[in-house]
Amino acid sequence: MPESTPSNIPVMGFAAPSGTGKTTLMAGVIEALSQAGFNTAALKHGHHPADPDVPGKDTHRFRQAGAQTVIFASSERWFLIQDLKEQPEPSLNDLTQHLGGHDLILVEGYKNDDHPKILIHRAGVTPAKGIPPLTNVVAIATDDPQLEADRPRLALNDPQEVAAFIQKFLGLKKPA
Repeated sequence: MPESTPSNIPVMGFAAPSGTGKTTLMAGVIEALSQAGFNTAALKHGHHPADPDVPGKDTHRFRQAGAQTVIFASSERWFLIQDLKEQPEPSLNDLTQHLGGHDLILVEGYKNDDHPKILIHRAGVTPAKGIPPLTNVVAIATDDPQLEADRPRLALNDPQEVAAFIQKFLGLKKPA
């Protein structure tokens, strides 16, 4: 059984070095799963700080004024900004606690965690001998016909194929 979050929402990760097309593939898979009726959450782990709010906007001004937590809500969306200060970086399981009500969670990053993941290998970008030894790699998405793989090979440029693999691997049933 694939690993799930504490709320029993199945997780599938995408792992690869920068510049291999992780984000492009994941966005295409999200679109394919959404068109199939799945309620998909996306979680991105970054190595550099990023701000979803814009300098001069209210949320940014509140953070700059010293608020450790800022929530923005409207009729279209909401988001939470939590400054960590001296607290440790949250784990994948910590973050998935905020994602109830979804059919699955797709994760970009957290490559060293134990959730199932699809390794991305792009010819000419990722050295064939340099594929990192990651845990729980369940498939490889690649455009390299020379790459030898001991797991299912998926077409890197075919998000429909990758989405179908994820549905089957995670045992997801088509929404009614």
